[in-house]
Amino acid sequence: MLCCSGTMNNSGDYHIAKDIPRRRHPPGREGDRLHHNQQRLLTIEGSEAKSMSSCSTDVKENRNLDNLFSKEGVAAAAAQLPNGSGGGGRKRPLEEGNNGHAHSKYRPKKRKKVLGPILPKNALMQLNEIKPGLQYKILSQTGPVHAPVFVMTVEVNGQLFEGSGPTKKKAKLNAAEKALRSFVQFPNASEAHMAMGRTLSVHTDFTSDQADFPDMLFNAFETSIPADDPFYLASISNGSFKSFGIEYPLLPSHVPNLGQALLPLVPSPFISPTSGKNPVMILNELRPGLKYDFVSESGESHAKNFVMSVSVDAQSFQGSGRNKKLAKARAAQAALSALFNMQLDQAPSSQPIPREGLQLHLPQVLADAVSRLVVDKFSELTDNFSSPHSRRKVLAGVVMTTGTDVKDAEVICVSTGTKCINGEYMSDRGLALNDCHAEIVARRSLIRYLYSQLEHFLSNQEEKQQTSVFTRCENRQGFRLKGNVQFHLYISTSPCGDARIFSPHEAGMEDQGDRHPNRKARGQLRTKIESGEGTIPVRSTNTIQTWDGVLQGERLLTMSCSDKIARWNVVGLQGSLMSYFTEAIYFSSIILGSLYHADHLSRAMYQRITEIEDLPQSFNLNRPLLTGISNSEARQPGKAPNFSVNWTVGDQGLELINATTGKDDLGRPSRLCKHALYSRWMRLHCKLSSTLRIKTVRPSSYHDAKQAAVEYHSAKHALFRAFHKAGLGAWVKKPIEQDQFAPGT
Repeated sequence: MLCCSGTMNNSGDYHIAKDIPRRRHPPGREGDRLHHNQQRLLTIEGSEAKSMSSCSTDVKENRNLDNLFSKEGVAAAAAQLPNGSGGGGRKRPLEEGNNGHAHSKYRPKKRKKVLGPILPKNALMQLNEIKPGLQYKILSQTGPVHAPVFVMTVEVNGQLFEGSGPTKKKAKLNAAEKALRSFVQFPNASEAHMAMGRTLSVHTDFTSDQADFPDMLFNAFETSIPADDPFYLASISNGSFKSFGIEYPLLPSHVPNLGQALLPLVPSPFISPTSGKNPVMILNELRPGLKYDFVSESGESHAKNFVMSVSVDAQSFQGSGRNKKLAKARAAQAALSALFNMQLDQAPSSQPIPREGLQLHLPQVLADAVSRLVVDKFSELTDNFSSPHSRRKVLAGVVMTTGTDVKDAEVICVSTGTKCINGEYMSDRGLALNDCHAEIVARRSLIRYLYSQLEHFLSNQEEKQQTSVFTRCENRQGFRLKGNVQFHLYISTSPCGDARIFSPHEAGMEDQGDRHPNRKARGQLRTKIESGEGTIPVRSTNTIQTWDGVLQGERLLTMSCSDKIARWNVVGLQGSLMSYFTEAIYFSSIILGSLYHADHLSRAMYQRITEIEDLPQSFNLNRPLLTGISNSEARQPGKAPNFSVNWTVGDQGLELINATTGKDDLGRPSRLCKHALYSRWMRLHCKLSSTLRIKTVRPSSYHDAKQAAVEYHSAKHALFRAFHKAGLGAWVKKPIEQDQFAPGT
């Protein structure tokens, strides 16, 4: 090894002395000449050193040292010296405190890292990219101390994989390899094979048909996707409606049978959220230089909504979000989905659950459009949310579609509210609203709309008859909705009760299965509390509420919104009185603006009563589309306002109701109260007596009119039996006295 030190003489020349084994020079001129040549070789001109700053001199010195004493430099110098002899100068002692370097400002040069070949990721790394956050657990340790055998386990997609090895690390690697064999993410399949020591001998195009793929690629570690899986069926470019790979034919069909109508499966490249690239980056790689345009900004301060657009291949795509960055990402995702068949790999809990039956719209497109229509209508009714009546915790609304184009959708009603009536304000004449929760008020507004549509159908004006959503049944007994007319319920958050009993930030843990210790209590019937928010489970025994008991101070109980919507999915949203005129009417979709969880919502809406029996022929268990929206609403801490507002198409403005009294601030009854709706029913009953679906004498009271709807009540009692049989509790009814009023009272 060679060591060197340097000194600067009076003339400014920098001399460097090498630590070369000292040997005697040959006597005479030859020795002098060799000594002179060595000195010339190891001298740096002083003029250069003077012209540089001290820092630059240090850098130059180090650079020249590297050049001179690299392997090639030393070999060249040794070649010029016979017998490898060096100069005869004395070696300068090393200075202390500089790591053996003479100069006080010596800085070692950072050598550039030589880039070698990129090593393939092992199975553990590859699995962590596809499924981050997996937990590896040690199952056992066997064998002698000098040769142990560890067994590690990892759970992926609800399946347990075991791996063994002489160390925990190798056992984890073996378990990861087995898990990796069970599935494949198409974009990373080659890396997954490489991680397990396999290489593909052919070029694989992951956008081509599966038939073009080599068999060995999938046989090794891919589980084929079942044809009836509603979320992973491939999209088909035949002009039909599709979402998440599902084709929606314009004819009634059940989800499990959709695969029969589809073309052969085409694998769709799903983008993993952990791949490190968002949709904007991916789209920019495929189509560089795209420009995103700002379209609009709307919404309340706590729930802003921005819309951005991007043009790709002469097509325009829009995306919305709570900020512009999110809106850009969703516009890019829309383009990737339409042009390149790329979908974001959503967690199961956030995926839509398609409706059984007629599929007219793409779930996410429909959900976002319905949400935007309801919020925009509320903005219009409250002067862009500037009115004091715009304060709210929950917003609900019903949107009607009459075909396949969401652009033709119409907002039927809008409502807000989170409170119920105080027991002392109950009305025995049907003049007060008992439940002012937004979704309950929205349903009453929809019933009011249906009454007006029946009145239009019976009008002498042909134009009104044509615009009515009703048509006569074939047997001339009653009415039914015109074909393709659908109603969609939007709620800005999950309905109170069973659908909202979960931890939203721990919901992802339940995607592998609900392991909550209290999971057997899921689905329990719950009641709202008087003068408060939230719900409590019903008592194990039947609860009978009495009028005098409530007036004396017993809390008035009202069934939760989750339970009421489940009831509508059996008996229909039209109620018992409207069933005199029409068949059962069901919501086609239930769309949530926040706190959407597929498992909890589906259980609350219909899954907990799938064992229902003995339903009359004209009723069924409705399974609507359940989905959230792209731009979820933010949580609004604070006290909820004590009022509820409602509006139905045709109204001049909002009606304001005090939720405590169930009437307006002047004590006047609401246009949605039982008395107002019963009066409209009586007028229609007189006009349609010859074509009623239920033949009965003129009822003397509101209660008698409801009880005469025998099939409706039969379906309702079948629902109550299903709840009781499942151990979910008994339905709590209001005091009977509140329904015993006549139209003239």
